[in-house]
Amino acid sequence: MQLSSVTLSSLPDEVNRPTYDRSAVSVGVVHFGVGGFHRSHQAMYLDRLMSEGAALDWGICGVGLLPGDARMRDIMAAQDCLYTLELKHPDGARELSVIGSIVRYLFAPDGPGAVLEQMADPAVRIVSLTVTEGGYNIDAVTGEFVESAPSVVQDAANPDNPTTVFGYIVEALALRRSRGIPPFTVMSCDNIQGNGDVAKQSFVAFARMRSEELADWIAAEVAFPNSMVDRITPVTSDEDRAEVSERIGMTDGWPVVAEPFIQWALEDHFPLGRPAFEQVGVQVVEDVEPYELMKLRLLNATHQGMCYFGYLAGYRFAHEASADPAIAQFLLDYMVHEATPTLKPVPGVDLTAYQHMLIERYRNPEVRDTLARLCAESSDRIPKWLLPVVREQLAVNGRITNAAAIVASWARYAEGVDEQGEPIEVVDRLRDELVPVAQTQRQVPLAFLENRALFGDLIDDPRFVEAYLSALESLHSVGALATVQGLSAE
Repeated sequence: MQLSSVTLSSLPDEVNRPTYDRSAVSVGVVHFGVGGFHRSHQAMYLDRLMSEGAALDWGICGVGLLPGDARMRDIMAAQDCLYTLELKHPDGARELSVIGSIVRYLFAPDGPGAVLEQMADPAVRIVSLTVTEGGYNIDAVTGEFVESAPSVVQDAANPDNPTTVFGYIVEALALRRSRGIPPFTVMSCDNIQGNGDVAKQSFVAFARMRSEELADWIAAEVAFPNSMVDRITPVTSDEDRAEVSERIGMTDGWPVVAEPFIQWALEDHFPLGRPAFEQVGVQVVEDVEPYELMKLRLLNATHQGMCYFGYLAGYRFAHEASADPAIAQFLLDYMVHEATPTLKPVPGVDLTAYQHMLIERYRNPEVRDTLARLCAESSDRIPKWLLPVVREQLAVNGRITNAAAIVASWARYAEGVDEQGEPIEVVDRLRDELVPVAQTQRQVPLAFLENRALFGDLIDDPRFVEAYLSALESLHSVGALATVQGLSAE
């Protein structure tokens, strides 16, 4: 028996399920990038609202653009877009809910026209995105939209047959404009500082490749609210699928597992209206920046601080690495002495308590978040989450020791072999460029840092170079744990 609308009534009593009539839910949101995080976060919040009898006109139509999304299409079709969200508490308790807020799924390569018409529907008032930190096609150093990317060039020349998120959203906005339909709001939910501002920059720049007039209209008329999102959501494993299927008494082809903690701070800028997110715990605020900087520079950056050192030392899960006293102290020192001085006051948040809460979240043994997941796509993450801290601290002669060591640990990880001699599968869009360079750095210690496309002018700063080289030499000579122990003793 497979999870579906027909089998909902057969779920065990302890499994939450939609209490609303899903046949009465209409699409008001189109979402690009229906992965684990979207389904544990935004879709869950909407499901909560619907369970309170609200937001039934804010159902989600998910859109997949990539070839790998065909599997999601097939599972969504088989399960009537239902899936199980399993929250894993540190004490071993499980909290299971079947989520029903996604009511349609479109695999864009099957028919671009269907996606464009769905987005052009006047009932759709929000188009949201989780397309990863690298999905906005922004050059890491110049901060400019990369107009030369082949897929972007193709979409600009073929607006009615798009392949990228830029092509789809801009063409859908153009269709609405030509039909006299007000533009939808574009809501980024990716881990980027000023994610709404970055999204606006990208989509307006792409539109300008098509038409100056269209670009000016989008810049003036389309809302791009900023947001901060947070919930640790590891990749669903085969063990997770088996456990969830056993607990619900039927097969779920793609459940989601997550930690209990959840947070969403959202700028209130929705000209066509929005769901009443504040009724289910979302912080709807005028200024998101304090919240996003807190999250990016503390949580996201310490993920990077933990994953490379931990993986090199032989750990494979976040709860293992964060339980190591030396790594935990290293992360706390980074947060207290380097990241927090760059933050603005965060309304309603005790930053000291937040720092310690992060370590406790990482130590949840039930979530089993892999270090490999956290190590992936570093070239998109380090420049956005960690290097802004470095630059701000350098500007005021602040401490950068631990941040420089994190960069060095990435460089050491990129050599592709851990301290036990086991191969590392480096997952990064720049893998073919970065790994060969990293493998030369025992002879040329600054080889990795010389990549100005990633690190800009940091190689010209003597203080940063000294801290980086000291950490890299320590990683090579005494290893990851001894290196963080030495840094924590400073």
